[in-house]
Amino acid sequence: MKKLAVVIIILVVVVTAVASYWYTFSSKLEQFATTSGTDHILEWLEHTSIETRLGTVSGRSNGQSHAFLGMRYGRAQRFRAGELAEPWSGTLEATAFGNSCWQAQSGDVGRLSEDCLFLNVFTPSMQGERRPVLFWIHGGSYNAGSGATDGSVLAEQGDVVVVSINYRLGLLGFLDLSAYGDKFAGSATNGIRDQILALEWVRTNIADYGGDPDSVTIFGESAGGGSVMAIVASPSADGLYHRAINHSGEQINQRPGDPREALAKQLDVEPAQVPETLLGLSAQEVLDVQQSVSLGPGGHLDGTVVTRPCNAAIIEHGADGVPIIAGYNRDEGTLFSFLMPSVIWGFVGDLSAAGVMPEVSTREYLDAVQAAYPEDSRQERFERMLAELLKRGTTNSAAHASAAGPGGWLYRFDLPVQKIPDLGATHGAEIAFTFNAFAGGAPDSAFFYDRNDPVVRKLALDWSNTVIQFARTGNPNGAGLPDWPQYTVETREALILDDNPRIAADLNQADRARWGDTEKTSAELR
Repeated sequence: MKKLAVVIIILVVVVTAVASYWYTFSSKLEQFATTSGTDHILEWLEHTSIETRLGTVSGRSNGQSHAFLGMRYGRAQRFRAGELAEPWSGTLEATAFGNSCWQAQSGDVGRLSEDCLFLNVFTPSMQGERRPVLFWIHGGSYNAGSGATDGSVLAEQGDVVVVSINYRLGLLGFLDLSAYGDKFAGSATNGIRDQILALEWVRTNIADYGGDPDSVTIFGESAGGGSVMAIVASPSADGLYHRAINHSGEQINQRPGDPREALAKQLDVEPAQVPETLLGLSAQEVLDVQQSVSLGPGGHLDGTVVTRPCNAAIIEHGADGVPIIAGYNRDEGTLFSFLMPSVIWGFVGDLSAAGVMPEVSTREYLDAVQAAYPEDSRQERFERMLAELLKRGTTNSAAHASAAGPGGWLYRFDLPVQKIPDLGATHGAEIAFTFNAFAGGAPDSAFFYDRNDPVVRKLALDWSNTVIQFARTGNPNGAGLPDWPQYTVETREALILDDNPRIAADLNQADRARWGDTEKTSAELR
């Protein structure tokens, strides 16, 4: 028995260490697909200076667009809601990306700090009519990443303003301490509160940069897509955004777990002493605790900030809600099996499985997958669960938006990556197309694809124009792709994005039957 206990302890330590490894490298590769290659912006030699409500600000320019980098939108308080930034005196030098939020990241994401609530603005002009605003939320499993994204191509191409943000990550952004009293209410979603705080900054200040605060589109990928849906489900964000795009984001419908016992054990204190102990640690020590307890913080329905499941929120908003584009990639799961050692496929797979169908037990869901796909290898089973988490989430987002009235559109990205062919159309592969990054100044090494491939160039132009069209009008049609009907439970029509963009019907019919998403009509969803 003693030997068995030792083996279990060793296994837990190994699994936790490898899980931390996975979070680090999954986020790093996702950044490769989405936010790398921004150093060229720091080489823009022209400078531009403007007067704003908050004070004078100096940014960079390439002669066609202007970049105002690393501007503070808020001040973070550990485990508490952040506060909006105040005006400054003198000239703010907004010529470099700001601090990145604390994370277990070995790549170059900038200096790590708890003082990390910074945003970046890319605009073609501060003059003339106000322009639609695209508000980007990065992914990274709610544990890593930054807003160091190049929005200059979209800004120039579409005459729009692009905003990208940092938000608190891991335990510092998503640890639920609400059981310790009202002062920690909403702590499970402080990262989401940061995003909403940035939207408040945009409402007040974006007109100074040529943007229209009455035309804001929130869009994000992976954890960023989940964050988009959490914002939709947060009453405090109502009126701060007007359209939404969910790239590969899960449903937000689960409550956070109770971390008290695990934290008390790791900190070697009584459960009642956990908040005081955590508040006394350095940020690095908090990160070490996060790595050790492996609580897997993420987007949750906490009851204070995110008050109801995202699909219920869409229906509650009704015709007063916002139109939504949602979609996923054909081979979502391959990135995770590629990055993650097989020893923890079961551990992470079970965590993912719990989110696909939270209305049933994890065991019931796993048994149904086994029965539906008995020939799956262990790797294929793992990839399937990761993919279904995102497929079901995005599909239901679109269906509910159409049923509610504003409209929902579903896409599936099918173009395989070219530099790691075995990955197929994997998680995060579409983001360079969303930003039309191939037309920008990032180096060739920043992409999964050959930027000179005419198929890649055309799809990137057509898709980015479609995103811009949606931001401008609330309807994605008319920007170069085939006519794209709304996704309803009656028609189930989705846009396929590859070398031959087209409309296809009922992409996941058998899986939807297993998920229980087949019986309701649009009227019944309402």
